[in-house]
Amino acid sequence: MPETRGLCLSEEQTVSSIQKKPKMGGRVFVGMRTQPLRLTRICDVTAILILYGLPRLLTGAILAHELMHAWLRLRGYRNLTMEVEEGICQVLSLMWLESEVTHGYNRNMPPPPPPPSSSKRGRKSASENKLGEFFKHQILHDASPAYGEGFRAAQAAVNKYGLRCTLDHIRMTGTLPI
Repeated sequence: MPETRGLCLSEEQTVSSIQKKPKMGGRVFVGMRTQPLRLTRICDVTAILILYGLPRLLTGAILAHELMHAWLRLRGYRNLTMEVEEGICQVLSLMWLESEVTHGYNRNMPPPPPPPSSSKRGRKSASENKLGEFFKHQILHDASPAYGEGFRAAQAAVNKYGLRCTLDHIRMTGTLPI
């Protein structure tokens, strides 16, 4: 069982609306039917929690993953399977890692400036790059149904259709495009 390293907490209010006007039968209502109604406007992300003390690259990858969960909640993506939701969140996690690890940037553009906290010299160390490659390997080779298979299906969709079109398809259908 995978360990929990990050968590996105959100609240969504569900109210019941009256579908049929009730009749009073003695002291009780008779014939009243209610139907759950989701108010997508009332969804708040209340916190993103990340385990303290992890390496910078792992913390960033977890944060990218949890921020994608938050984005999905706030944009009204509902009732996704674990495979779809965790898969697309893992895609964003990998994208962030690739942007941080050596050669993760577009070769036609100048490399981004390194983060100031990477090392005293302002460059990523070889050990940090190896660590980043290890974290990427963990995402790419995860064997679990949601995080592994879900990731590979989401990654294939993003590679074929692009991130925006994949997200649009998920929003309309709740599934990944084939």
